[in-house]
Amino acid sequence: MNIFDTHAHLLDEQFDADREQLLVSLPEAGIRHVMEACCDEAGIDRVVELVARVPYFYGSAGVHPHSADEFRPETLEHIRTALTHERMVAIGEIGLDYHYDFSPRDVQRDCFDAQLALSAELRRPIIIHDREAHGDCMDLLRRYRGRLSGVMHCFSASYEIAKECIDLGLFVAFGGALTFKNAVNQWAIASKLPLERLLIETDCPYMTPVPFRGKRNDPSYIVHTLKKLAALRDMDEEELSEILYQNSFRAFGIE
Repeated sequence: MNIFDTHAHLLDEQFDADREQLLVSLPEAGIRHVMEACCDEAGIDRVVELVARVPYFYGSAGVHPHSADEFRPETLEHIRTALTHERMVAIGEIGLDYHYDFSPRDVQRDCFDAQLALSAELRRPIIIHDREAHGDCMDLLRRYRGRLSGVMHCFSASYEIAKECIDLGLFVAFGGALTFKNAVNQWAIASKLPLERLLIETDCPYMTPVPFRGKRNDPSYIVHTLKKLAALRDMDEEELSEILYQNSFRAFGIE
């Protein structure tokens, strides 16, 4: 099967001991491409270096809400420069996180808005993190109606919000949480949304799917999310895999 893990953090320190071995092994496991999601300005150049040396990786550049209080006007230029690399294809991971509130909420909103404006200017897709901030997140996205593309990462809101995200031009991504036994709401949403707007991801090393919960996640575990989605959609896994694979290229504007 062809699989595109549309959201991973292989540069996380949890992979320091075996990152190179893992990078070699993933294509053999059917992982054809991986999107390495950036979280802070310090990580931008590391993502560029990774995608420059690992040909099946794509990358993003952006500032996560946890790091919003480190965002500076010059950061936008750093992101802009990183996006000149041919495999740096998205702005992200950006958004709002009202669960941890590691940065003040007004600072998070300003940081998110500035990066949305850059996305609209450059016509580059975005990777959105929205945790317990659905109202403010959607309000900001609506300001850029008609100028948005990209992914609502690790979707956790309602079916109505999912439909609006699609109407705004976004894809909706599901990860390991889809395999959890209490994910009834996600099951219902994933089974009803238009198939051509769905993606799968790992968010590794986090959000490890069943049956490996409690262990470090990596892109090879994405097959369990694929299996669950195939069951929910009553589809053949290989057929679904190919549809999701093609969706991934469209979501990130990759030729």
